[in-house]
Amino acid sequence: MKRPVVVVGGGQAGLSMSYCLKRRDIEHLVFERRRLAHEWREARWDSFCLVTPNWQCQLPGFPYTGDDPDGFMRRDEIVAYIEGYAASFGPPLLEGAAVTELRRDPDGGFALETSTGSLSADQVVIATGGYHVARIPRFAERLAPAIVQLGSSQYRNPDALPDGDVLVVGTGQSGCQIAEDLHLAGRRVHLCVGGATRTARFYRGRDVVAWLDDLGYYDLPVHEHKLGQGVRAKANQYVTGRDGGRDIDLRRFALEGMRLYGRLTGLRDGTFTFSADLQSNLDAADASAEAIKDTIDEHIARNGIDAPPEERYTPVWQPGEPVAELDIEATGVTSVVWCMGFGPDYGWVQAPIFDGRGRPCHDRGVTDVPGLYVVGLPWLYTWGSGRFSGIARDVEYLAELIELGTSSPGSREAARPAADVVG
Repeated sequence: MKRPVVVVGGGQAGLSMSYCLKRRDIEHLVFERRRLAHEWREARWDSFCLVTPNWQCQLPGFPYTGDDPDGFMRRDEIVAYIEGYAASFGPPLLEGAAVTELRRDPDGGFALETSTGSLSADQVVIATGGYHVARIPRFAERLAPAIVQLGSSQYRNPDALPDGDVLVVGTGQSGCQIAEDLHLAGRRVHLCVGGATRTARFYRGRDVVAWLDDLGYYDLPVHEHKLGQGVRAKANQYVTGRDGGRDIDLRRFALEGMRLYGRLTGLRDGTFTFSADLQSNLDAADASAEAIKDTIDEHIARNGIDAPPEERYTPVWQPGEPVAELDIEATGVTSVVWCMGFGPDYGWVQAPIFDGRGRPCHDRGVTDVPGLYVVGLPWLYTWGSGRFSGIARDVEYLAELIELGTSSPGSREAARPAADVVG
């Protein structure tokens, strides 16, 4: 039996796509290889919370209606939000059903192999996100078996790790927040600082996110961003919503005893080696935060907004001579948490839609294979495309194309507004 539409992935992107299809009375099935909200439920640490305020949770037809719009939902609250969304419209969701192969059908449309059998579809939406495989360097295999190694999605809490020092590798959102979680629990943390930048949580009386929203940053299309497609490879500025929200200041952590190093470059004879770029990485992170404040100041002045003045950030700690090595045994490191991001794994998709790095090429989620779409990727179209805040715009756009039944590049182009092709 051929289905009109199959959606692969039952996270917030797949559910949002289902909501729009169901509202248009388009028959479809949603395949979720695990349980509803699995990634939020099982792949986040115990103290995890959103870094964007709750008012930005705007899934289509299900905006946040709680009593703390300026707060930051914790892990279990996020799970409840996703579950509540599914319950609100009843998607045709198959949990525990994995799609193992997707290929073009010679008779038209697509053939899918799943853990529950074979089927075909006229159109397919891939909503599995882009974070599939943890990036862990191969030299990690040379660590002694006694060293506990976890990816960021496996970390749960400080007590789950053995006694001793912990090395956290990476300073994106996960790395900084996990390092903070360990630090606040009294663990001695060694942190490898990369090139991710930071932002202030609050500035001049408001959450920085609110200021940026006023400035239209979250509505900026990727092809109008100054970095263009390059913004997709850029790490988000680190900050936290923990305890009502605050800055993450690695320099203050260092002042309080956390040990900071430059980028991790290798491992030899039980010794980690580091680049001498700690100072430049900290300075670049601070410069990014101050540049955002400059933009906000200009916005306030230009529009005559009454906002309280605020002193700028002054570094509270400076690195000394770069530390080039860390002897694992001598230092007492017993655990390593790898927070170096994730890469894509679309090996199950047998269709010519990928670039040289294995990422889908698309224009606002529309691939060059007629009837095959992607959704839920970072900067699919705007900053919010991979988040709760901007997914509605993306799925509404794709649902309209699916409803029109576009089946060729020519008709597809005629049905949508012009946009730069981005990959």
